[in-house]
Amino acid sequence: MIGLAAPSAKADACAPDRFEDADYVVCTIDPAVSDLRLFWRDRDGAPFRSFGNLARSVEAEGRKLTFAINAGMYGTDFTPVGLYVENGEELRPADTTTMDRPAREVPNFYKQPNGVFFLGEKGAGILPTAEFTRKPPSARFATQSGPMLVIESELHPALIPGSTDRTRRSGVGVCDGGQVRFAISETGVNFHDFARLFRDHLACPNALFLDGGNGAGLYSPTLGRNDASWHGGYGPILGLVE
Repeated sequence: MIGLAAPSAKADACAPDRFEDADYVVCTIDPAVSDLRLFWRDRDGAPFRSFGNLARSVEAEGRKLTFAINAGMYGTDFTPVGLYVENGEELRPADTTTMDRPAREVPNFYKQPNGVFFLGEKGAGILPTAEFTRKPPSARFATQSGPMLVIESELHPALIPGSTDRTRRSGVGVCDGGQVRFAISETGVNFHDFARLFRDHLACPNALFLDGGNGAGLYSPTLGRNDASWHGGYGPILGLVE
């Protein structure tokens, strides 16, 4: 079943959705006509940490933040884990670490393949990290996370149907027509079901996990959402500016 159509207005990009008895919020953005960006630190070099801080910073420049979501994993100092590119500048290098352990013992970020979501002159894309680093595309913004959820319409091979590992999760897909679709679950879901949301419901041939549990959050004024991270704040943030 194909999911949401592109929104009629960028400010109304987010809407509740449901797939196989699980509730989500899905936000659809056309990168060709939208100012979607990555944010990490303010003018003083301090991490924004909250959507509210970011919204106030954007408003101080005479613009408005209409959507934001956590943009990947981060350390205790809110530094992005892995590749982070902002306004064409690589602020953090790609992490190509591999771990020779049973899959259940490998942290989510390092479940291979992980991947990179990027925005460039030709729109948005998601590539496995090895492919991205081998021949880097031109990217104004890029964030690395993991694992990949969907790779060329195939589910990540490590995802287990019926897994009892259920938590809130957030992710991003690059979908039919070049649309970017962000999804965040309202309750606990496993990786396999979350990946199928992107492939089977939202028509995204490539999708990337962003974070889960207390690291997943959404900012959507139209839905009255301004989530806070229980980790003391977020690291990288993806935001839509109007």
